[in-house]
Amino acid sequence: MGGTRDALQQAYTGEAKAALRLKVFAEKAEEEGYPQMAKLFRVIAWSEEIHGARALRVLKEIKTTEENLAESFQSEQGVAEVAYNQFVKEAEAEGNRAAVLHFSQSRDVEETHAKLYKEAMNHLLEERETTYHVCLVCGYIADGVLPETCPVCGAGKERFKAFDSQSIIGGSR
Repeated sequence: MGGTRDALQQAYTGEAKAALRLKVFAEKAEEEGYPQMAKLFRVIAWSEEIHGARALRVLKEIKTTEENLAESFQSEQGVAEVAYNQFVKEAEAEGNRAAVLHFSQSRDVEETHAKLYKEAMNHLLEERETTYHVCLVCGYIADGVLPETCPVCGAGKERFKAFDSQSIIGGSR
């Protein structure tokens, strides 16, 4: 099933990328005063998410919560330690300061994602209820306490959004 599996993986990747791109396009349309276009981008993004989720199910990539946490932890650690470090080096070599800042902040945020997954694995049985606060500048996630400033990019607390299960799903942030 190599060819079909590869095709499903490509479909998942393409749908995930399209969904994110369309959400960003929706934000831009909203900023420019085109609420109907923003709505169109968001509804198509949601449809793309459905396609991507179906591909994951067919790939049998969705496992138990414990297995999903462990896999997510490993993925975040690898991205932070390997991929982003290499991206930073390449951007530095090219003298692209904006890319260096983006990659280094993203790496730092990925490390906090790994920490959140690790804590969740350690506390899986507790089912602790917490509020997450997401920095809208760099994506840093504060667990429980809203910081005065983002420890990764320095944005003030007014640039954070409290996350609830409806905040991201369906296209609004």
